[in-house]
Parts: sequence; structure tokens; C-alpha cells
Amino acid sequence: MVSDLNRRSFLRGVGAAGLLAVAPEAGAAVGPSGEHIVHEVVQATPEEKPKYSIKFSVCGMSHDHIYGMIGAVQRGGGVLVSAWGGEPDKIAAFKKRFPDVKIVATQDEIVNDKSIQLVLSSQIANERAPLGVRVMKSGKDFLSDKPGITTLEQLAEVRKTIAETHRIYAIMYSERLEVKAAVKAGELVQAGAIGKVIQTINIAPHQIVQGNGDAGGGSGRPDWFWVPEQYGGILCDIGSHQVDQFLFYTGSTQAEVVESQIANVAHPQHPRFQDFGDMVLRGNRGLGYVRLDWFTPDGLGTWGDGRLFILGTEGYIEVRKYTNVAVSKQGNNLFIVDKKQSRYIDCNNVPLPFGPQFVSDIVNRTHTAQDQTQCLLAAELVIRAQMSAKLVHLEA
Repeated sequence: MVSDLNRRSFLRGVGAAGLLAVAPEAGAAVGPSGEHIVHEVVQATPEEKPKYSIKFSVCGMSHDHIYGMIGAVQRGGGVLVSAWGGEPDKIAAFKKRFPDVKIVATQDEIVNDKSIQLVLSSQIANERAPLGVRVMKSGKDFLSDKPGITTLEQLAEVRKTIAETHRIYAIMYSERLEVKAAVKAGELVQAGAIGKVIQTINIAPHQIVQGNGDAGGGSGRPDWFWVPEQYGGILCDIGSHQVDQFLFYTGSTQAEVVESQIANVAHPQHPRFQDFGDMVLRGNRGLGYVRLDWFTPDGLGTWGDGRLFILGTEGYIEVRKYTNVAVSKQGNNLFIVDKKQSRYIDCNNVPLPFGPQFVSDIVNRTHTAQDQTQCLLAAELVIRAQMSAKLVHLEA
């Protein structure tokens, strides 16, 4: 028999590459009770060349998520031709990464450029939707960082403009669309691997000050980060990732916020900031719970220990997105239990389909990469959760 500790030691010692060498498709162990436990590594596949090519521009780079957004579109065949930014430090960093991209002086130069088909933006959150409306009215599609919309008035204008222009207003919910283990979870759910999904639980801790990377805090946080009207509030901001996942994995086409709450527990120097929030969701095809916070400790080694739990009638899935605490710093870990066995799946070789699908959608006027109605329903739910949230004060 192989103990759980020994299995973890084995995985930590050999890593993904070693496991591939030992067993190209799977490794197996027998648990203390004789159950069959399988360790799998998704096999790498040759990267397909993009089928299409489009020209796109960046209009606003206030959040470093813009780099992941650019990368996704480039993987799909997008060619970045120009950019505008409102902050000198962000423009300087952008030029280092993309020295050959033209930097323009005004937003209008991007909005009025008839040679481009798509505009990306991660500017200050409450400014994204008004920009997106202008972009769509100019005959282009729009990809916003999350949150893509911060008020119901903005949402109504976005929906109205989509109906009038037939353009695409997409929101990069990267914690599903750009996380390989989350993509694999979607494939398993859609294949019926755990039966009908009953509930999703999302645990989404974040870190305010980070060492490096494009999650947003590597160079400190700007003034707008602390102002709810500008960043949207914790439920609207980082919660938009999680509500997107709830809708996607449960397949819900209608949903409501049962209850929500927010708090500022440990940031008195920023009295209007929200460092904790949670919400309960009820959809027509499943239930959901989301917990959000800004309390990731430095000892984790990454910006957040994001967890996704999907409960089905015939099994369940857990996704440990960015690390496997005290076992491995490797992310994209998926665990699935069904009627026959328990499996661990290393998802680091799973391809990310969003970029190629999104470029294809722009060319073919389809909605394969992201369902437009579901995208905006997620935005609506987090806005409503934020509006109705109870402000909680914890005693010292």
C-alpha cells in the first residue's frame, strides 16, 4: 500500500516531466483502503497555427491584465498595431515589451482607426464600458478586462449598443478562460464526468502587493484601486471571475443573488476599501457560493491560492489553480472523484482555446469563445451583489 504522504512525495520528487517519463499517460497507486488512485498528465499536442488574422489595438492599460489579454489574441492570430495609455509608468513598461508598437496620443486615434477590428482595454474599471460603447459604435469589437461593467446604467447602454451595432462586447474572465485546469474542468463537466452539476464553490484569495507578474500588484497599487466607484467593489471586481464560472459550469441561464456581504477588516488607512466579500447564488440549473479576499500571505509564494469546487450528482472536481500548497508550486492541478476512482490530472499541457476562438468569432460573427448573454449576465449579477451587499463590521 502507498500512503497519501508517500504519493505526494513521489509527485513532488518527479514533477510533471518525471511523471511523463515514468508513465506517458498515467501513474497509479493503491490507497489505504484498496481504492484505485490514478495520476495523469495531459499530453502536449503540437500548437496549431492560427486560422485567421486580425489587426487590434490597446486603448487603456491601467491594469497589467492587459498583457495576458494581448497574449490570448496574438495566439489566435491577432496583430497588435497601436496602443494608448493614460499613465506614464504603464506606457513605459508597455514600450519595453512592445517596442515596435505605435503609441498614439489620444483615445480617438484608436477608436477612429478603420484599419483595426478589435480594441482591448484594461483602463480604470468604471471607464471601460463607456469606452466599449464608443468602440462598438465605431464598428469594432471590444475585449475588456474584468470587471467589464460597474453599474446597471452602463450595462443597459452596453446591451443597447450591442443590439444596435451587432458588435461583440467580451470580458476577459481569465480565471476560467486562461487557466488550463479550469478549461479541463469544463471539458469534463460537459462530457458528463460527474453527472449533473449541483453547485460550484469558488475560493478566490488575492494579494495586494506582489513580487512580479501581471496579476496587478507587482509595482504597487494605484490610487483608483482603493475607490469602490472606480474599481467596482470587491464583489463586482474580482467576483466577476467567479460568477462567470458559476454560470458556465452549472449551465445556468437565469440566476439571482441570494445574499452578499462585504467588509473592510484590516485596511483602516483606506476606509472605503473592501478586503473581504462573499455571496450566495441561485441559478435555474445550479447553486453557487463565492468567497473573495485580499489576505494572501507572502508565504504562499504566489498571488492567490485559487480553488474551484464543482459538485455533481455522480462525482466532484477540485481545481487548485495556481499552486498545490506545501506539495508543489506547480499550478493547474485538477482532482476528480467519480463512482470508480480518484484521479489527479496535471493540466499544464492543456491548450487554451479562447484566443483562437475569439479571433474566429470576430471574423465569422459567431460567439464560440464566449456566450454574449452569459458574459453580460455575470456582469449583472456581480453588480447586483455589490449593490445589495451588507457592510459587516468585525470587532477587534
